[in-house]
Amino acid sequence: MANAAHTPGLLRVLVPEGNSTSAREAITILGLAGHRIEVCDPSRYCLAMFSRFVRHFHRCPPLRDDPAGYLAFIEKLLAAGRFDVLLPTHEQGFLFARSSERLSGRVGLALPGFESYRMVQSKAGFSRLLHRLGLPQPPTQIVTSENELRAAMRFPAVVKTSVGTASRGVWFAHDVRDLDNAVQDIRATGLSTNGAFADEVLVQDLVTGPIGKAQAVFCHGRLLGFHGYRRIAAGVGGGEAIKQSAVDSNVRMQVAAIGAHLGWHGALSVDYVLSDRTKPLLIDCNPRLVEPMSGYLAGIDLVGLLVAVSLGQTPTPLPQGRDGVRTHLAMQALLGCASRGGNRRDLMREGWHLATGGGAYGGSTEELTPVGQDRASIVPLAMIAIALLARPKLAATLPKTGWGAHLLDLKSIRTIERADFP
Repeated sequence: MANAAHTPGLLRVLVPEGNSTSAREAITILGLAGHRIEVCDPSRYCLAMFSRFVRHFHRCPPLRDDPAGYLAFIEKLLAAGRFDVLLPTHEQGFLFARSSERLSGRVGLALPGFESYRMVQSKAGFSRLLHRLGLPQPPTQIVTSENELRAAMRFPAVVKTSVGTASRGVWFAHDVRDLDNAVQDIRATGLSTNGAFADEVLVQDLVTGPIGKAQAVFCHGRLLGFHGYRRIAAGVGGGEAIKQSAVDSNVRMQVAAIGAHLGWHGALSVDYVLSDRTKPLLIDCNPRLVEPMSGYLAGIDLVGLLVAVSLGQTPTPLPQGRDGVRTHLAMQALLGCASRGGNRRDLMREGWHLATGGGAYGGSTEELTPVGQDRASIVPLAMIAIALLARPKLAATLPKTGWGAHLLDLKSIRTIERADFP
């Protein structure tokens, strides 16, 4: 049983998107606590549609293409729905932080100031913050043109656009051919014109080692809850198929320093790589909780803590969760198997291990589609399994299906940042 912050009775919680794995896991945690959950999303076939915990679904304008229309839709729901908490689980937090004066007093919401949010939302901004605080990161250069990118390149390296989620805008360059492909992709997405980039691009030395992730909840700069895990097996799109809880004390101190410096209020997550398997180097930041079920199953309910902070409470800091708790995401496992060249026999073997708890899944718990607690969650999992068995090569395109309308791109970010928005 996870350690949860005290909340006064059952609450009405609005989750403002339902297609991310983070939203789906938060919905499970909120539902198990008995809260009434409503979800809005531009897709009627989003992950959250297949959950017994969702009381009502609202189809909304897409955040990416119509941020003003999306904000107006949320405000209308808040005016009519008497929600207690608005719980951003993905990039909607950027819009809500920008519009905090419009939302203040209408619903419980835990977000930092917009400038702080914007700083860590940007990969370039986060890198500059780490440099300012003296916190470790791989050797990094920030460039604004193709010529600067090529001049800064030192193989092997990672090329990152400043805006991007779930491995969008990330390229691994081991040689000139990889670099040319990255430049071509940047041009194709309209982020480069005549050699000049529309936004900053990062070039980082490629550091190999175990990948870790950590997530935290702050109350006005004070760290109240922290959880971490290591990647045991990769899925697709930068995600994990198998995780194991493990709190790195150095990363905890680093995250606490970031939150204290920014006066952070709400949720914050970081990715890191263990250089030489001992020294953590921070490589990415997300101003939200990323897939919080690992922490919940390890005994620390960061979603419940975030709800309490959203309501204006100042909860007692939670004790650390258990290390060594293994969890998995079956959808990621199947997609990862197929994306690495697995055939139908490989997929059937992987599915059998998932169903029986065999192989790498021994002692592991499913965190994204918990069929035993939420039978409806089997629908998207079954659909993915059937599609991959029919055509394993779909693993390259399935994760992108319906992916994007609830996210931000550079154009929508610039729109939200305008002085006259909305």
